[in-house]
Amino acid sequence: MGVQVGIVGKPNVGKSTFFAAATLSPVETGNYPFTTVDPNKGVAHVVDECPCRRFGVECDPRNSECVDGRRFVPVELIDVAGLVPGAHEGRGLGNQFLDDLRQATVLIHVVDAAGATDEEGRPCEPCSRDPVEDVRFLERELDEWIAGILSRDWDRTVKRASLEKKPVSEVLRERLAGIGVSLEDVERALDESGVPDNLEEWSEEDLRRFAREIRRVNKPMVIAANKADVDCAEEYIERLKREVEYPVVPTCAEAELALRRAAERGLIRYLPGEGDFEVLKEDELSDRQREALEFIRERVLERWGSTGVQEALNTAVFDVAGMILVYPVENESKLSDSEGRVLPDAFLVRKGTTVRELAYKIHTDLGQSFNRAVVLRPDGSREVVGEDYELEHGDVVKIQTS
Repeated sequence: MGVQVGIVGKPNVGKSTFFAAATLSPVETGNYPFTTVDPNKGVAHVVDECPCRRFGVECDPRNSECVDGRRFVPVELIDVAGLVPGAHEGRGLGNQFLDDLRQATVLIHVVDAAGATDEEGRPCEPCSRDPVEDVRFLERELDEWIAGILSRDWDRTVKRASLEKKPVSEVLRERLAGIGVSLEDVERALDESGVPDNLEEWSEEDLRRFAREIRRVNKPMVIAANKADVDCAEEYIERLKREVEYPVVPTCAEAELALRRAAERGLIRYLPGEGDFEVLKEDELSDRQREALEFIRERVLERWGSTGVQEALNTAVFDVAGMILVYPVENESKLSDSEGRVLPDAFLVRKGTTVRELAYKIHTDLGQSFNRAVVLRPDGSREVVGEDYELEHGDVVKIQTS
């Protein structure tokens, strides 16, 4: 299915606003992946420079969109149920929360950087709740959830592993397959947690330490420090950057949603991730709308450089989930497909993906008949590569078959 971004957080922190702002399409949508989705899912976009600028061509995208030389590539967002303490025990919408999380490749944790919601998500005095506590609280809930899955029938698991003489990593992968854990995830978590090689030697603390590492490896995270327009937010954002291990992006989802809606109505020109907007229909703006736009410009865009919503998405997909964008073509000289569309497709693949693996992703027959590939450069040069060539971000590549 590709990369899936889970939007998580307590009630009233702006999680739903972030989801709404991120999934309001910046361009006219077409026949893209995920256009028919469940109510708690939507389509957002990661944004990167389109190769059309580097190659000096006019592109004709099929599975994505190009606006002013920026490529908007769709990803699936999962609006995870609101989190409250005890979610791992089924409290609140805990079961739905954890079920939604199973699908997520990477998480964007929306926290209230204004400190104006308590641990249950109820409004409280601004600047009275430390958002670092909300991060720790989510970590604890996820750790308990994973530890609970592992500890269920633990003695039977240990006995079976001993009788069948299966590798520990394979036994643990089978236990955690339901939450999307791979063998590579398990091996990395085993190595980084330092637990004993023999399951019979594991203590309760070993099990919990391994669960923590699986969470870090399998559910990596970005912090969207929301409500960044509030006065005391800056202090809390700096505190988050100092005390948590995840990337922290100052965001104002409400501002992004307002700008996207204004752009959709043709009142302003604005693209997600930009640090300013242009008013197109000054005479159609009410005094209230004019004041709101000026507030967004002064308190959000000039202060933080952007609303942060697009930056949080890009950080989650490219930096944390480790995805890259590549552009396969069929016609080398025209950079087109068989129908003449220039730079038609943008593929999101994991860093380290080989050119042959890309061929299989495009079509099984292409992978099976793979002979070699040509990486095309903007200066007109070309590099012939074999099946083990690891793709780089932004590569334009032609796959040749035998």
